[in-house]
Amino acid sequence: MGTREFSAVRCFPAASKLASVAQLEHSPAERPAELDGGRRTIARLWRDAVSQHRPFPAYLVERDGGWQEVSWAEAGKRVDELAHGLLSLGVRKGDPFAILASTSLEWALFDFALALVGAIGAPVYANSSARDVAYIVEHSEAVGVLVEDEAQRAKIEAFRAGLPRVRHLLSFAELDGLAERGRAHAKAHPEALEAAAAAIREDDLFTYIYTSGTTGPPKGCMITHRNYFLMAEASSQVEGFTAREDVMLLYLPLAHNFGRLMHLLGPYRGFTLALLADPLRVADALAAVRPTVFPSVPRVYEKIYTAVLARLDEATGPRRRLVDWALDVGRRVGEAKQTGAQVPRGLALQHRLADRLVYGKVKARLGGRLRVGVSGGAPLAPEIAELFHALDILILEGYGLTECTTAATVNRPGRFRFGTVGLALPGVELRLADDGELLIRSPSNFAGYLKDEEATREILTGDGWLRTGDLATLDQDGFVTITDRKKDILVTAGGKNVAPQNLENDLKTSRYVSQALVVGDRRPYVAALVTLDAEEVGKWAGAHGRDTAPAALASDRDVVQLIQAAVDAVNADRSRYEQIKRFQVLPRDFSAEHDEVTPTMKLKRRVCQEHFAAEIEALYAVEGPGG
Repeated sequence: MGTREFSAVRCFPAASKLASVAQLEHSPAERPAELDGGRRTIARLWRDAVSQHRPFPAYLVERDGGWQEVSWAEAGKRVDELAHGLLSLGVRKGDPFAILASTSLEWALFDFALALVGAIGAPVYANSSARDVAYIVEHSEAVGVLVEDEAQRAKIEAFRAGLPRVRHLLSFAELDGLAERGRAHAKAHPEALEAAAAAIREDDLFTYIYTSGTTGPPKGCMITHRNYFLMAEASSQVEGFTAREDVMLLYLPLAHNFGRLMHLLGPYRGFTLALLADPLRVADALAAVRPTVFPSVPRVYEKIYTAVLARLDEATGPRRRLVDWALDVGRRVGEAKQTGAQVPRGLALQHRLADRLVYGKVKARLGGRLRVGVSGGAPLAPEIAELFHALDILILEGYGLTECTTAATVNRPGRFRFGTVGLALPGVELRLADDGELLIRSPSNFAGYLKDEEATREILTGDGWLRTGDLATLDQDGFVTITDRKKDILVTAGGKNVAPQNLENDLKTSRYVSQALVVGDRRPYVAALVTLDAEEVGKWAGAHGRDTAPAALASDRDVVQLIQAAVDAVNADRSRYEQIKRFQVLPRDFSAEHDEVTPTMKLKRRVCQEHFAAEIEALYAVEGPGG
């Protein structure tokens, strides 16, 4: 399955507040297609976006050492040219077409061009291996592939003999040529594009999104135009989430369902998207773009959390007392907000002072004007959300997966509970199965898995409920708490059920831990593989005159004791059968290079366990604590 969770971060009140879901209205210029009697297609979504003469740019892109604006008119013209170019190549409604590239303007506009002609986008993660690329291109029966550069082209060429359906292989460098063909086609056939767009129906397929494949080969989720249109609409109805004057920094891969939704939500809502190809340059981009909205995987917030803890630990004397005071003020304000109580005037004044003296420095790391952030791909530990909240940065978790076209629940800025994933989105029904599995019924539920009717029947019930595979609780106020993946539950040799994800998330709150994999299924006790946060452990090693090589650190007794302290903290409030009895510090992190994590940094448990089978066996060779 796809992404299981996303989160939202709100730092200060929105510049323009959206109406509540019950009162949401649209002006004639921004009226959704179905209210005008039109079809809910992505082609219609795009046409509406470019016809509204919006005052803000559609995109920001890096050019000539800076960020330059791209207007809606410029974007609309380019999409039309590319769409006509596709028609000139013979690409038609229902033809799958793959995109193998990083997040970029070229990716975004080509996707809309495919939508206008009714072709089915089949995106592939840019960091995929040649084998995985070939699997998706072959499985989707793509008639063409757009690649970013020659390095990506080589992945296709390596398996070209096994891809007989691929008739078109284009690179970004060849898009100008495609646009030129499109201009000639538009002159010769001026009505062709409008006719193609008009032939698209709501229930036609818009895209195949391939899940990350944490337990096997990826499955192709068939998602219709109506699915994504309604998901964009529901997201826009969440009060305080996005505003038309927002600037969103988007580096998330557009092959992932959440990145794809943000790419569609920008035109639907009308805000500006700043597209960043290189995730490693996020820090620089935050400073340059200063976004008001920032979607990200949880690892970014975990890294910031680690850095904040390190800075707090370094504070001494008067500075430490100031930080402790500011955190205490933040926690008291946070408690009031979480319960819906009014913040006393005196405490509010202290909060504003603390913001100037302490909180603002943390906000500056995120660009200085962040209004909403989004974290997706995995749960966020409550401890992290609570610390951010004490620093006046509200993290609102939500939940979803590819099979429901991204999201099903979300906390609201005015109604949230840490540790939960919030309330149902508009139009979403929730219920729990007898075994605690969360079920979802929504107009955004996907059309099934491509070429896999058996798997489709397993996940979709006859009356339209989606089996998420996630265990959850649902309280009387409608807040959902995800407890674990149904299939990831460990059953120890003693018959005790243990949720590994909770233990892993708590371990990652340590500044010294990068990743953790908890094991113990059919074993006598729970154990863990732990990887080190290279930056934080490196600082510690440097300060203590130790060898900073990864292998040396993993075997350093004092480093092992640092991890032991983190394990002890995790074990402190847990029943004996849940406690991590032994652990092993690994000499390297889990990585995409070794196919151990998905593009959204979720662990591929089976792969990790295969790669470190010897280390796992050693954890059970001799009973006793430690690394």
